[in-house]
Amino acid sequence: MEKKSVTSDVKTMNVSSEDFNKLLESTEKLVNRVDKLVGLFEEASKHVGEVESTEAKVQELAKRLETLLEQNRIIAQGLVLLEKYVRGKTSLQSNAPENMQSYQ
Repeated sequence: MEKKSVTSDVKTMNVSSEDFNKLLESTEKLVNRVDKLVGLFEEASKHVGEVESTEAKVQELAKRLETLLEQNRIIAQGLVLLEKYVRGKTSLQSNAPENMQSYQ
């Protein structure tokens, strides 16, 4: 609406200038609050983007850790098998000289 039409509408409604001023002040307060609310939503939308990117980073790190854990499991299994092999060989070798001494 144009300002002239609002003013003429106010005059035809028999609204006092004091009431009109109060209405304008209330409208200005409402506009300021809506502006603050919009600013709040804009700020929140920035943080939502940050959270999403942080969440993606966490998921990527979790995948990498899972890969490392799987590699560690494989390495641990290999070390256990190697340890069993070495113990088996050393027990055979330690028994072999005893058997040879008994034959001499």
